[in-house]
Amino acid sequence: MSTSVQRLQSTGTAMRQALSSHDWAAIGELDLQCRQAVEDAMVDAADDDGALRARMQELLDLYKDLVGACQAERQRLAGELIQMNQSQQGTKVYQLFG
Repeated sequence: MSTSVQRLQSTGTAMRQALSSHDWAAIGELDLQCRQAVEDAMVDAADDDGALRARMQELLDLYKDLVGACQAERQRLAGELIQMNQSQQGTKVYQLFG
């Protein structure tokens, strides 16, 4: 397995760990590293096509999980914002009549 394909695998593993701990800052950095690793692997892995294909499939599955986690986090944050907005409006009404 070429070094670029190994780098692709290790970056994907690190991203999966960051996703499991909801470390969004690390995910952002690892995403950039992963993109670079994909570009490098596409150039270097002409002779190791099977390993590259397997790593790319793993990354595709990882990004599907990542998109799902991001959507769930967005929904959670939207709910919190709605609650906060309603609380602020309730406070204003209370202060008006209090």
